[in-house]
Amino acid sequence: NISTQSWYPPSVGGSSSHPSTPSSSGASPHQRASDHPQPSSRGQPSPAEAAGIIARLRDKSVDELQRLLKDKESYNAFFNSLDQVKTQNNVLRDELRKETLQLARENLEKEQRISELRNQCTIIRTTELAAAEDRLAELERQKDEIMKSYSPAALLDKLQSTMAKLDEESEELHQKFLEKDVDLPTFVQKYKKLRAAHHKCALLHLSGKASLR
Repeated sequence: NISTQSWYPPSVGGSSSHPSTPSSSGASPHQRASDHPQPSSRGQPSPAEAAGIIARLRDKSVDELQRLLKDKESYNAFFNSLDQVKTQNNVLRDELRKETLQLARENLEKEQRISELRNQCTIIRTTELAAAEDRLAELERQKDEIMKSYSPAALLDKLQSTMAKLDEESEELHQKFLEKDVDLPTFVQKYKKLRAAHHKCALLHLSGKASLR
């Protein structure tokens, strides 16, 4: 007796195109293999093809039929040896080859467009990108200069320069007063303003230096 326990999936095990499970009727294995020659509903072989498959099954012994039912490798070897399967594999291989050739032709047709796009990228990289990088470098330089001009050390230098300029203007005003180019009320008003500004800068300068220390 051939065991009904096999590795076949339901679609294969239940297909009537394979040998049916032997019953207790006592029929020979060859008769039992051909009891139900009708194939499954999908991919039905022609009557001649079905007869060829059944004939090949009739030639097998009970042990060989048991091996087909229980051994997946044996079943695959038998399945792939069928002429219908070989024909189908050749058809699929031809279709795959045709599709591959078609894709290759399409890629070759797009080669010119790809080359044009590559050239455009090169132009953008060498012109527009270079200009943008130069502009960015200039902005970075301006930023660094602005940051330096507002640093504590730079502010102290500006205060020092302002104090020196106020001292110079005060001395010039005093000289004009001595030479009587400026009257006393005007001299007092302008000199007082210059010295007040000078002392304000001096206080800020001292405060800044103290903060830095």
